[in-house]
Amino acid sequence: MILPFIVAGLVTGALFALCGVGMLVLYRTTGVLNLGYGALGAISAMVAWQLVEMRLQPVLAYLIGVLCATLLSLAFGWLAGPYIASVPTVVKATSTLGLALVILGTMLFLWNDKARTLRLPTDTVGFTVFDTRVTLTQLVCLGLALAVVIGTSLFLRASSTGASMRALASDRELAAMLGVPVRRVELQAWTVSGALAGLSGILLASQTRLEPGFLTFLIIPILAAVVIGRFHSLAGTLAGGLIVGVMQAVASAYPATASFSNATPFVVATIVILYLQRKKVVKIEVTA
Repeated sequence: MILPFIVAGLVTGALFALCGVGMLVLYRTTGVLNLGYGALGAISAMVAWQLVEMRLQPVLAYLIGVLCATLLSLAFGWLAGPYIASVPTVVKATSTLGLALVILGTMLFLWNDKARTLRLPTDTVGFTVFDTRVTLTQLVCLGLALAVVIGTSLFLRASSTGASMRALASDRELAAMLGVPVRRVELQAWTVSGALAGLSGILLASQTRLEPGFLTFLIIPILAAVVIGRFHSLAGTLAGGLIVGVMQAVASAYPATASFSNATPFVVATIVILYLQRKKVVKIEVTA
């Protein structure tokens, strides 16, 4: 039966989109494509799991996990931000690989690469649709992704901070000349991005598996969602995450394609890039 795979794909896809929104906010504000995003989510989930194992109240453990990812993101933005502000985009993205490797190495040292399980209280609440179990956690993931996309769009359009972020995305030097507090706005973007990474990391760990390396390399489908959103559109990123999640889940449902399911993000992103490039070429030819 394919329906359980579609449901699972929609949920993981929504979480890919949630991560993608965090990446996109940071990229549109600072020009940094944070390739350490998956590692931030992974350490949030690992810290939360460890605290739950130590009998800490689960909600408090989750909050501390999210806070850990937020502070790490903020610290990297505070320390490295001034040095990478004026370098090319590719160099900015490459610099975040160091963040990913440091966090991954720390997690492997503290917890090794053994797969664990993170269960949320909402996993036990749910209902059945056509013999498919749908949990409250899955509904929360879908609703949260939609709410964050809508809320972020409104925030960027209607708030003064959002206007400052859009100004930085357009021209950093001109924004500074117009009085925009560049460093403060950039650090706010790093903070929001880190918080979304921490939250989505815990939710992804509950829906997939809690393993440092696995969660760290979920940056690949997350990046594919951002590519589908053309590094600009929040709605496009949401659609991209859902497409990647469903296609990957459906591919894993059949023995003939299961071994290739992990390649789904590459395939989808490549098709989108080729389509956009072809569309651009056609537009240029028509204009000429």
